Amino acid sequence: MRDVLFSTPRPVPGRLLPAVGGALVIALALPVFLIADWRLAGWALGAVLWLASLAVDLLLTRVKSRTGNLAASGVQAFGLFFKAVGLLVVLLATAVTSPHLAAAAAIVYVLAYTFQLGLSLFVYFGSTR
Repeated sequence: MRDVLFSTPRPVPGRLLPAVGGALVIALALPVFLIADWRLAGWALGAVLWLASLAVDLLLTRVKSRTGNLAASGVQAFGLFFKAVGLLVVLLATAVTSPHLAAAAAIVYVLAYTFQLGLSLFVYFGSTR
């Protein structure tokens, strides 16, 4: 069963549903921040980081479609590395100045990204060829 699940070729799933799911998580986090009287800057930073990550993904998708397979692989690898390092630099710089702000931003980003990834996997493995 597992061999069939992973060896069945499937088309690349759409990116809209996972992006909407991540945006929904960010939208639902706002009332939590307001009710808990946490700093909205943490929510905003997490939302901006998630949006920037999504923008880098969209840019890489466009560049990937214009180049050959070998160049596309290099661009994709560099993009993933750049996205991770950029995110860490922003969060570490924020953590140095305001640890609570960085923790709040990281929580918002991680929840939105994880939900987006989960929806992507669900759409991919839920589709039939």
